[in-house]
This record gives sequence, C-alpha cells and structure tokens, in this order.
Amino acid sequence: MKNIMVCTLSRSLGMICEDNIKLAKTNLEQMGYNVEFSKNSNCTDSFISTSIKKRIIDFHDALMNENVDIILSVLGGYNCNQLLNYIDYDLIKKNPKIICGYSDITVILNAIYAKSGIITYLGPTFHSFAMKKGLEQTNYYFEKAINHKSYYLKDPDFYSSDKWYDDQENRKFIKNKGCIVINEGKAEGTIIGGNLCSFNLLQGTSFMPSLRNKILFIEDDALVGKEFPYEFDRNLVSLIQQKDFDKVSGIVIGRTQTQTGMTLTKWKKVLNKKELKNIPIIINANFGHTTPNATIPIGGNCIINTYNENKIFIQG
Repeated sequence: MKNIMVCTLSRSLGMICEDNIKLAKTNLEQMGYNVEFSKNSNCTDSFISTSIKKRIIDFHDALMNENVDIILSVLGGYNCNQLLNYIDYDLIKKNPKIICGYSDITVILNAIYAKSGIITYLGPTFHSFAMKKGLEQTNYYFEKAINHKSYYLKDPDFYSSDKWYDDQENRKFIKNKGCIVINEGKAEGTIIGGNLCSFNLLQGTSFMPSLRNKILFIEDDALVGKEFPYEFDRNLVSLIQQKDFDKVSGIVIGRTQTQTGMTLTKWKKVLNKKELKNIPIIINANFGHTTPNATIPIGGNCIINTYNENKIFIQG
C-alpha cells in the first residue's frame, strides 16, 4: 500500500467542504492508498492558503518522512511561486517522492524538475478524487503514471467541464470529438509544461526548465471565459519568445472547458504562427481542467506520431 500525504502547496484544505474531503479520502482508500494530511493543510488565510513558512514545513516534512510515497496537493490556486526560493531541492534529490497536482501546481512541478531532475506529475489534486461520477479514467492514468508504466494518452468517449463540486448528482457529460492534429509530424522529447499561464511565471527565473528537445504539454482554464483565445495567444507568444523555443520538438494542448467557447477555427487562428509551422501540434488531448484528467510525468519521455491511431505515447 502506498501512503499519500496531502499538502497545501497553494490553496488550503479549508476551502473544501467536509463531505468532499471524506469522499476524496474514501475514493483513494478504495484504490489502495493510505491517506494522511499534513499538520498545516487545513490552515486558511485571506488568500484561502496559508503562510509560506507553514507550507514549506509541511512539504519538507513530507519529503523527509520515510513512510510517505506520494505528496498530493490539496488544490490548485494562485501562489505556488511564493515557495520556489524556499524549497530545499537537494532534499528532494535525497528523498525523491511522487509529487502530483495541476493548475497552479504546474509552477512547483516544473521548478523541481529544472532544479533536481526529478520527475514530477501533472495530474489530479486531492480534491479531484472527491468526484462521484466520471473519475474512472482519471484514476486509470494516475495509477499508470505513478507506477512508472507506459501508456497511450487516449480520448475518452465523454468529458465534463462542469462545476462538479456544486452538484454531484446532476453532472453534464459531453460527447468527446477526440484530439485533433493541427500540424502533422513525428517527435520525441522530454515533457514539460502544464497550465500555461502558471508555467509562464517561471520565465526569466532559474526555475524555468530548458526548452531544448522538449514536448510541451500546455492547457489553460476558463477563468477569462470567452476571452480565452486572446489570453492563450499572448501567453503562447510569450513562451515562443523564450530562449531555445526553436528547439521544441512538439506541442500537445489539453482539452478546453466549454465556457471558453473555443472552436477549431479559433485554435487554427491562435496556432497560425511562423514559429510553429514545423512543430507537430495536437489539440484537445485528455489532460487539464476537464474530467477526465490524465496524469502526465513532467520530465518523462513522450513520443508523438500524428499518423498513428494512438498519437501520444508516454513512456514509463
């Protein structure tokens, strides 16, 4: 049995209702995990987070705890980058753990990979496991990734982008059209990325991974609603302007929430850039802010072949 320590890396456990805390814990236990909570995980401040000091203490304690196998973030949020100067990256090297989360957690995952070379995991948070419906494929990819097993990133038949935590019984699932190839091609490289606006916070810092020979997995949420194409476009341009972007091997973009109003026509407009012409690009892949949400190893190896039926292969 693997032991999970739930830590506040961004937003606090105090943001989650008791019913959902119980549901997430029960679901993980039914999958065969033992779940514990870091001592400060429920502390809450005006940012619905807790202090840098408390978050770092909990994170370092989890790293040093020989009984902990997996450090699972409570939620995403806005302030992970506050922690970057205080994390002991040598401690991570000496005590490698499975560290998992998505959205704002993108910042820590990529910084750890850049500083230590340790593979981290872009995937569900603790809160994700509170879902009553639609969790099967999320569970499947989580198990595959953290057990270092290879897999194809396949398209689910249905997906959801609803606020499931508001109404667990009346979920809306949408027939999935599957991933779409924007630029054909074959590529192999090391995975980096995640939530694009969070990933871009690393630009100009020592925590930004090199873009050389990388497969970028990028996505973003629907926070700006119908303004999504403009926001994603400028964040993408900022990434394109970084050193060695011309050495990027391929791009995989996660499925967007319906609230963004994104269409294939809009995606083609956003991705119609000279710097992207010779890079294989796939959109609508099965990861990010929708359900199911596959687990992607940051620092792991990916092979893209747009000519195959299964186009994205993640090596364990």
